[in-house]
Amino acid sequence: MWTLHQFPLCPFSRKVRLLLGEKGVGFDMKRENPWEARDEFQMLNPALRTPVLTRSDRALVLIDSRAIAEYFEETIDKAPMINGTAATRAEIRRLVALFDENFFAGVTAPLLEEKMKKRLFSRLPPDAKALRQTIRLANDYLDYVDYLIDTRPWLAGSTISLADLTAAAQISVADYLGGIDWAQHEPARGWYSALKSRPSFRPLLTERMDGITPPDHYGDVNA
Repeated sequence: MWTLHQFPLCPFSRKVRLLLGEKGVGFDMKRENPWEARDEFQMLNPALRTPVLTRSDRALVLIDSRAIAEYFEETIDKAPMINGTAATRAEIRRLVALFDENFFAGVTAPLLEEKMKKRLFSRLPPDAKALRQTIRLANDYLDYVDYLIDTRPWLAGSTISLADLTAAAQISVADYLGGIDWAQHEPARGWYSALKSRPSFRPLLTERMDGITPPDHYGDVNA
């Protein structure tokens, strides 16, 4: 059995959870707070970042969500998530990088800093100006999702792919932290609702972070 070392509001952990769910791979979860810098976790990943996926019976340690995704694409035939023509696979990887890197840096990470770290660790109020800037940038990304869904069934093409799972994982954390305004984004909201309705996604909707309550719409698959 695989063990996923993860943090509930880590979007990269969420991406791996969605991927494993779609592929039907069983796994246990172990909560890891990276800021605690536990020696045992550092031995698994010196960078002290989640997710880490381990399987003791095979002496396997997989690190980094993209590397983990590629591993299961190569070893599990069910529900391919990097598929199609060479051009489509390139588009999937482009969108994965866009959300893993740009969206995370511009939206998810600032929200985690302002709405989680400041509240739980420094006991400081969030910076209102920083939050406004982050929400405006999130709105720009939703505009882009609207455009993509207006031109294709899923973000990268005709079938669900790792691009959808990656974007949804990042957006779900931002949504939990109140950083997403779905008004005027009907295509994006419809796409996200379809993902929220999938069995792989539903466990995420029931989890709560101690001390941080999501908006009422967060767990509603129709919202």
